[in-house]
Amino acid sequence: AMKIPSKISTLIGVGSSICGGSAIAATAPVIEADDEEVAQSISVIFFFNVAAALIFPVIGGMLGFSSADGSAFGVFAGTAINDTSSVTAAAATWDSIYGLGSATLDTAVTVKLTRTLAIIPITLVLAFIRARSARNTDGTAKVSMRKIFPFFILFFVGASIITTAAVSAGIDAAVFSPLKELSKFFIVLAMAAIGLNTDIVKLVRTGGKPLALGFCCWVGITAVSLAMQHFLG
Repeated sequence: AMKIPSKISTLIGVGSSICGGSAIAATAPVIEADDEEVAQSISVIFFFNVAAALIFPVIGGMLGFSSADGSAFGVFAGTAINDTSSVTAAAATWDSIYGLGSATLDTAVTVKLTRTLAIIPITLVLAFIRARSARNTDGTAKVSMRKIFPFFILFFVGASIITTAAVSAGIDAAVFSPLKELSKFFIVLAMAAIGLNTDIVKLVRTGGKPLALGFCCWVGITAVSLAMQHFLG
């Protein structure tokens, strides 16, 4: 309807619905998107990521999320914000405002990384569609699991297993506090690096329709997240 090039609309779609830059990076080689298409899509996604990190804690307060238990806002942030880094920022802000330690952050990151697993079926379906429309000369499709599998999920699971095993063995959880602080520092560093590579003026001038698409995706996913939480209690 908006007459946006199909590759850009696909990348913005997966970036909004799954996992921001990670989903775009995994999907781009599958649909053979070029560097300019990837850059524009990532800029759109992170434009709304920055906005979400700033305003979602405010929206949560306006909607009446409990300040005593961060799980509800954690689920909201984990399902409605595009990228893991911005989910982390919004959830950590909520924890800081209401003194919840890392309760909101733990819930939000777990929900977000579960959502990120959708990269695998989505990229496989896109690869299948692309393979049907353009077969190789030998009749097989060029799909590399190494390119499309979100390996940071394995690192997350591994870290969770190590922490669980250590705490179960009687090691004080406070031992891991320096690593948590280091992880927050790297998240901030990543957000700053993305900002330094994003030209907002150029994005607004050349990417009006992609920005509008990103906004529609953002609002739609936020509404679905709130509706699902309401119906599921």
